[in-house]
Amino acid sequence: MKSTKIVTSFLIQDDQYLILKRSDKVRTMKDLWAGISGIIEGNEDPLYRAKKEILEETGITENQITLVRAASQMRIDSPQYANHEWLIFPFLFSVKKPQIRLNWENSEYQWISPSDMKKFETVPSLEKVLASLL
Repeated sequence: MKSTKIVTSFLIQDDQYLILKRSDKVRTMKDLWAGISGIIEGNEDPLYRAKKEILEETGITENQITLVRAASQMRIDSPQYANHEWLIFPFLFSVKKPQIRLNWENSEYQWISPSDMKKFETVPSLEKVLASLL
């Protein structure tokens, strides 16, 4: 079985969590809602990658976020690929009144409560990943 290491981060502000809609320009999971995610390259530190993805995908800098919690690594089956799994490293950061500037990887964003997650078509197990951080 092939595994891909992924960071998935959520930002929290006023009890609302940021989710992003993946654009139709990305290679996988097109038009699905997700956290701020990216592939961990080589032996890269997951926390470093999480902060890098937040900057790339939202324009929010490291000095604007505070790490609230990191959850244990999770294994998620990949429905798009046979014999493949995602190894997810979940992170939760707090942020205050950020200005979101999406890059090409995402087309929309929403601030939601965890109970709203089921209203969105998401990447596999996104609700489970968020729950691991609450």
